[in-house]
Amino acid sequence: MAGHPLIIVESPTKEHTIKRFLGSNYTVKASGGHLRDLPKSRMGVDLEHDYEPEYIPIRGKGATIKELKEEAKKATKVYLATDPDREGEAIAWHLATLLQGCNDKLYRVSFNEITKDAVKQAIAAPRQIDLSLVDAQQARRVLDRVAGYSVSPLLWRKVKRGLSAGRVQSSTLNMIVERDKEIDAFDPEEYWTLDVSLSVAGRKAPLVLQYDNKPVELKTEADTDALIERLQGETFVITGLEKSRKTVKAPAPFTTSTLQQEASRILGFSPSKTMRLAQTLYEGVKLSEGTVGLITYLRTDSIRISAEADAAAKAYVKEAYGEEYVGKTFGVSKKNERIQDAHEAIRPTDIRRTPVRIKEELGRDELRLYQLIWNRFAASRMSDYVYEAVHVSAAAGGAQFKATAQNPVFDGYRLLYNHEDAQKKDKNLVGITKESELSDPKFDGKQHFTQPPAHFTEASLIQSMESYGIGRPSTYAPTVSTLMERHYISKKGKNLLSTDLGRAVDDLILHSVPMLADKEFTAQMEGQLDTVAEGETPWKEVIRGFYPPFKEKLDTAMSEMERVKIKDEESDEICELCGRRMVIKYGRNGKFLACPGFPECRNTRPFLEYADVPCPKCGGRLVIRRTKKGRRFYACENKDCDFISWNKPKK
Repeated sequence: MAGHPLIIVESPTKEHTIKRFLGSNYTVKASGGHLRDLPKSRMGVDLEHDYEPEYIPIRGKGATIKELKEEAKKATKVYLATDPDREGEAIAWHLATLLQGCNDKLYRVSFNEITKDAVKQAIAAPRQIDLSLVDAQQARRVLDRVAGYSVSPLLWRKVKRGLSAGRVQSSTLNMIVERDKEIDAFDPEEYWTLDVSLSVAGRKAPLVLQYDNKPVELKTEADTDALIERLQGETFVITGLEKSRKTVKAPAPFTTSTLQQEASRILGFSPSKTMRLAQTLYEGVKLSEGTVGLITYLRTDSIRISAEADAAAKAYVKEAYGEEYVGKTFGVSKKNERIQDAHEAIRPTDIRRTPVRIKEELGRDELRLYQLIWNRFAASRMSDYVYEAVHVSAAAGGAQFKATAQNPVFDGYRLLYNHEDAQKKDKNLVGITKESELSDPKFDGKQHFTQPPAHFTEASLIQSMESYGIGRPSTYAPTVSTLMERHYISKKGKNLLSTDLGRAVDDLILHSVPMLADKEFTAQMEGQLDTVAEGETPWKEVIRGFYPPFKEKLDTAMSEMERVKIKDEESDEICELCGRRMVIKYGRNGKFLACPGFPECRNTRPFLEYADVPCPKCGGRLVIRRTKKGRRFYACENKDCDFISWNKPKK
C-alpha cells in the first residue's frame, strides 16, 4: 500500500485542525515543539572551538522522535510545517537533521493562518529551509546560553544559589529597578490650580475656565488666595475663540506588542494569558462549521495586511456601516528598521466571522480577546475620526484663563474601537461665541503635588521594551514571566515593583558585566541578529564579538567583588512558637513564611495572599489561590465556609 505525504506541525491542536482540512490523503503529526536543544546540565557550547553548539534530543521526546522517523520512512514526502518565524524555522531544521536517512524528500512549508486555503496553498508551494533564519535563532540561543550559564555561578557565589540571569531579562530588570529608584528619590513639589465657573448669557450650562499660569504661577495657597482676592469684582471677557477641524487616523491592526498592551489595558489580561489565548485562537477552535483557526499568526511586529484581507475588510465595512465609513488611507507608521516584515499583522482569518456570530461557541476570555482583535482590524480599515477642536481664552484683572474641547463631527473608526479616551470626557463648548457675556464667577482653588514617574505595568514595560528594541515579539511575555518567577519583581495591583533580590541582582550585573543591563547594547545585539537572518553576517561572528570582553569582566568580578547580603522581607505574621515577625522565603513551590530565628526556631507556614474584601458568605478573610495553570480564584480561609469564586466579590 502506497504511503501518504506526511505533514509535521508543532502542536496537537494544529494537528487536529489541519487533519480536518486535508482528509485521509495526508498524514499529520505533531512534534510537540522542539525535539533537540542544548543540554540543561551543562553549557553545551564549546567555548574553545569557535562556540560550536551541542544539540541533543530533549529528555522525554524519544518516543515522538521514533514515531516521526517511522512515519517519514512510510511517507511519499515530508512537509515540515512548523511556525512561520525564526524559532519555527529552527525547529524545522532540527527535524530535518533528525529525519536524515528516513526520507530524502523533505520540504519546508509555512502559513500565516490555519485555514483550508492557506494550508493547501502552502503545500502547493514548498520551499527549502531558510538557513539564515535558522542561524539567527542559533545565534540567539547560543548567546542566551553563554550569557546565562556564565553569569549564574557569579550570582551563586556573590548572592545566593539558585539565581540566574539572562541577556534580555537583565536589561528589562534594569529598566524596572531604575524606574523604582527614580520614584524613591522623587521629591514632590506643591502647586495649585484655579478654576472659575461662569454663567453665560443664553446658556444653561456654566463655562468652566482654568487659570493659564499667566502672569504668575500658583505655587502655594497664599498665591491662590491672593489671585482670587484680586479677581473679585473683575469682569471676565472672552479674548479668543479658535475652532479647527482635526482628524485622528484609524489605528493600525495589532502586532504582538500592541495586542499585549491593549489586552492588559482594556481586558486586564497578563501578557502570558493574552499569548496563551491567542495561541488557541490561531491553532484552531471547534465551531459548528468545524475546527478552524480564527486569527493569523500571533508573533509579529509587522502591521502589513494582505491585499485579499484588506479588500474583504473594506467590503464588509461598506456593507455593514456604509460607504462613508470605508477608510481611504490607512495609518501606517514610519517603517521601523527593526521590523521583520515577513508576516502580516494579527487579524481575523475571516472578517465575516464576527464575534456575535460565534459568541456561543467560544469561552468567555477567548471571545473577549477575539472581539478585541476583530474590532481593531475592522477599525483599521475604517475612516478617520473627525472632530472640531475649540479653544477659548478669557481674561480678567490681567490674569489669563483657558478652556478646550473636542466636539465630534464624524465618529469614523470609533464606531467600533473607542478605547483611546475611555477615561476622559470631553467638555462641550457648543454655543460659546467671542461676544458671549460672562458673569457670576465662582472660584475653585485646588492643591496638588507633582507626581513621580508611574511604576511600570506589564503593558507599559512591553511598550518600552519594544521602543528600545529589547527582545522580539516572542520574548516579551516570557521575559516578564521569568522575572516574576525568579522573584526579581513583584506585582502590586497593575504595577510591577523590583524586589530587594531583584535590586541586588541588578546591582551585581551593573558592577560586573554592565553590557547585560545596557538597553542600547541589548538592542544592538538584536540588530546584529537581524543581519544574520538577512544572510549578511555569519552567526558565530556575533558570538565572537560578544564573549571575549564579557568573559574578561566576568573573571574580574568573580575574583574582586564582595558577597552581597540580602535582608529577608518581613511579613505581618507573628511566629506562634517564639513571637518573632516571620519573613518571606522562596522555595521550589514559591513563597512560604519562615521564622527568622532559625536554627533555634524552625517554624514555617504557607504564604497566603489575602484579598482586600471579606468573604460575602461568612465575613472571614478571602485567600487568593491559583490553579496549576496559574488561574486566580478566591476562597474563604475559614474551614467551615465553602465560599469559592473565580471572580473577586464586590466590597
